[in-house]
Amino acid sequence: MIKNIVFDMGKVLVGYDAMRVCARYIEAPHDRKRVCTAVFVSPEWLMLDMGLLTEDQALKQVCARLPERLHQAAICCMRHWPEYNMWPLPGMEAVVRRQKEKGFGIYLCSNASLRLPECFRDVIPAAECFDGMLFSAQVKCMKPQKEMYGHFFRRFHLVPEECFFIDDVSWNIDGAKACGMDGYCFADGDVEKLKAILEGLG
Repeated sequence: MIKNIVFDMGKVLVGYDAMRVCARYIEAPHDRKRVCTAVFVSPEWLMLDMGLLTEDQALKQVCARLPERLHQAAICCMRHWPEYNMWPLPGMEAVVRRQKEKGFGIYLCSNASLRLPECFRDVIPAAECFDGMLFSAQVKCMKPQKEMYGHFFRRFHLVPEECFFIDDVSWNIDGAKACGMDGYCFADGDVEKLKAILEGLG
């Protein structure tokens, strides 16, 4: 019997576009793309999500790959990305509140850096409905690693078989299922289909 609904964050509860902050601080399109790749499509970004680097350490390595004229732009993009790159996805606040009203425990399990616990309430819809949130950088591992799900279940004292996971990445759902937690891949972003699936849970 499902007792808890577990949400991923990016592209499930919130939209995400790394180019938005770059467009805010960088005028030339080719420079925007260069900085966006250096900052957000980088091994440093992955290590931030795993809690293995600080943002200052990541910036030092990112800037080493960029010409000096783009260093300040990269710094601005790193410092201000949560203000521009994330926004609540339409319809998801109602989804979260509906599950809370039905009596489900509401949780979040997301690959995200240590910045997110400081600002999640500004972007996650119905944040006050959540009974617990776990970000990958807090435990230095990531979905779909089994260790990430293990930390999640232990931290909130949850039984895997009593949880239903919603993520936009299929291998994260596969990883959850391998640990005993069923789920649904929300890759198409179809909120109405998701609503129907969740109504079927009871």
